[in-house]
Amino acid sequence: MKKPTKLVDAASWYCAVVLLALILIGSIKANSVSDEPAVSRGNHLLNRPCDEIYVVGEGETLHTISDKCSDPFIVERNPHIHDPDDVFPGLVIKIIPSTGRKL
Repeated sequence: MKKPTKLVDAASWYCAVVLLALILIGSIKANSVSDEPAVSRGNHLLNRPCDEIYVVGEGETLHTISDKCSDPFIVERNPHIHDPDDVFPGLVIKIIPSTGRKL
């Protein structure tokens, strides 16, 4: 009866090692720096500066995004926006925040 116990112990040991390896690999990937530009979702904290790529959130307009991100040229920088009044959640736009601060 010792053989089945040894087999179960060995199998559980290997499972634990594999699980630990997967956890370590996952944490390394989560902490790595990405070369892709950061994506900002709408309706976040208003004090947070906008990233270069911005995803429109529920209830946002180009005017509110322009005020929030200090970018008055959103329409000019996004030729895929044909109608400035037709902005919908999930629309991806390019933002270039101005360096000056709003008073």
